[in-house]
Amino acid sequence: MPVLAVKDLKMYYRTKRGYVHAVDGISFDVDQGESLGIVGESGCGKTSISMTILRLLPENAEFRGGQVFFYDSKDPADLVTLSETAMQRYRWKGISMVFQSAMNSLNPVYRVGDQIVEAINRHYPEITNSDARRKVEELFDLVGLDTKRINQYPHQYSGGMKQRAVIAMALACDPKLIIADEPTTALDVIVQDKILREVKRIQSKLNMSMIYISHDVAVIAEVSDRIAVMYAGRFVELADSATVFKRPMHPYTNALMRAFPSIIGEKKRLFTIPGEPPDLLNPPRGCRFAPRCPFAGNFCRQNDPSYEEVEDGHFLACFHPVTRNAYVQEIAGDEK
Repeated sequence: MPVLAVKDLKMYYRTKRGYVHAVDGISFDVDQGESLGIVGESGCGKTSISMTILRLLPENAEFRGGQVFFYDSKDPADLVTLSETAMQRYRWKGISMVFQSAMNSLNPVYRVGDQIVEAINRHYPEITNSDARRKVEELFDLVGLDTKRINQYPHQYSGGMKQRAVIAMALACDPKLIIADEPTTALDVIVQDKILREVKRIQSKLNMSMIYISHDVAVIAEVSDRIAVMYAGRFVELADSATVFKRPMHPYTNALMRAFPSIIGEKKRLFTIPGEPPDLLNPPRGCRFAPRCPFAGNFCRQNDPSYEEVEDGHFLACFHPVTRNAYVQEIAGDEK
């Protein structure tokens, strides 16, 4: 049974030049205890999905359609239709978030422990401060922080410690789902690996669901059961992690798999994707990847591919599914 089900979600940003189609018909679900990774280039709309789900949007954002069902009981709640007061009950307690640039998310003038206690008291007013403090101590133990640091200020923490503290805060109200937006940005690879392992251990222990958002394919691969590949406001492919890496079918996914280095196997030249992502103020007609795709023809440029299940659990939006080798050969031929 899913914890979250998103159906044809659309959210645009209103600007003086028109509407930016940031989230343009996204559908997916997340099961209990599952990790879903969302990967794509910067500016493709990954963070906008999370902000739309939690309804933490700026004034110029407009919801244009779709549904977001959160299953915390037998009858799911459509988060889109809730009042702001009702929505506040679901934030942090039902769905919590590790925000992008989380190291700067802590208030510099309050002790770290007090900030976590505040979140607990906000959603559990019946809990005393002493009980809330004990909860914070348990969370610090869970994420590998010394409990002696509860009364310290954020500037007394290292980058990795701040990241762990923000994860502890996200866990404070026992949410069913955590959205982690670039949770290890700006951390060195050793600390990044430790934190990702810690998060996976905590998720397994508490049987939580998670959505990981990143432009780093390697990070997504390490922590996700399934991966959704996003391009220009839409999902172009979604499948289990092994399938996405071993036999991706969308040309954009193929290109991403070839665009990052591997420390095993023979050395190979990394591929770059020609061109640039489309302007979401005026998305191109037809397939949005067509201007950069070596397989695209006139039909692709004139028609929009439907996003549908092509195999069991494997979703795709493409008129010309390909293998990795076919993509590499096509690119190699173009570069000669």
